[in-house]
Amino acid sequence: MRPTTVGAAVLPHARAALEAVAAVSDTVDQLAGLLRGHVTVATVPSVASGAVNLPRILADFHRQHPDVQIALLEDSSEQIISALQDGLIDLGLVGDIGPQPAGIETQIVVDEPVVAAVSPDHPLARQSTIALGKLKDQPLISLPRGSGLRLRLERACATAGFTPRIAFQASDPRTLVALAAQGLGIAIITHAAADTQAPAVEAVKITRPELRARLKLAWRSQQGHTSPAAHALSDHARGQLSSQAIS
Repeated sequence: MRPTTVGAAVLPHARAALEAVAAVSDTVDQLAGLLRGHVTVATVPSVASGAVNLPRILADFHRQHPDVQIALLEDSSEQIISALQDGLIDLGLVGDIGPQPAGIETQIVVDEPVVAAVSPDHPLARQSTIALGKLKDQPLISLPRGSGLRLRLERACATAGFTPRIAFQASDPRTLVALAAQGLGIAIITHAAADTQAPAVEAVKITRPELRARLKLAWRSQQGHTSPAAHALSDHARGQLSSQAIS
């Protein structure tokens, strides 16, 4: 669904009116010492591979604030950032997709090497490293476009003078590993994702240049109305994830 020209012009005013009504309710709750409401969290599917224990973070928050309803969505990094900017969600876990947009703040929670994962009988399995240029014309298995890792791969390959040959793509790193384990190509995934599936695949470090994957917690800055419940969840998640970054 897309708004008409008139609808697009009216939308900011309608959102401002709804935010004003919500602010009145939030102020009453704050004075009464209550924390309730509704928060929406969005995450990239790759978090399901174990990079961040999001269920535990949400469960801990729910135990502390049982009157706050929590909704969880999955989407690409690009769509999550857009939804944050539009006020449709309150918190996001996204890949690093470039410069930080205006009005959005982020915190790196995972920073780790990207590897080429191959089946044990693949010729590359006997190597510990591989230069990025050597992946030219190789069948690669990758996350879809819109993900931070895919963006980094494509930019690095463009700098090296070639376009990656993507044979398979999937949103879940475990699927990428399973495809590589069957000898269908070379999975471009994080080192942690490859380790969890050993010895089904061998991880070969990518060099010249080294590729890294970053996962970020993203939230709106103080511009505009953000509910007390959303503030509380953001603070809770940032505290839980502040010491988790992998180097």
